[in-house]
Amino acid sequence: MTAEEFYNLGNEYRRKGDWQQALNNYMEAIALDAESPAVEAKKMLEDILDFYHKDAYNP
Repeated sequence: MTAEEFYNLGNEYRRKGDWQQALNNYMEAIALDAESPAVEAKKMLEDILDFYHKDAYNP
């Protein structure tokens, strides 16, 4: 598979809410092409997953 195919597959998994598979595919795309748009997509997904604000969950 090409980097673009892995990137597109990662996007499909992200849309379905399967964050782990999305990350895995983004990382495969990045391994094949360090300039892939998957670099930014992976960063945004990691930012979402890293976000935690206890007051938002426990008002």
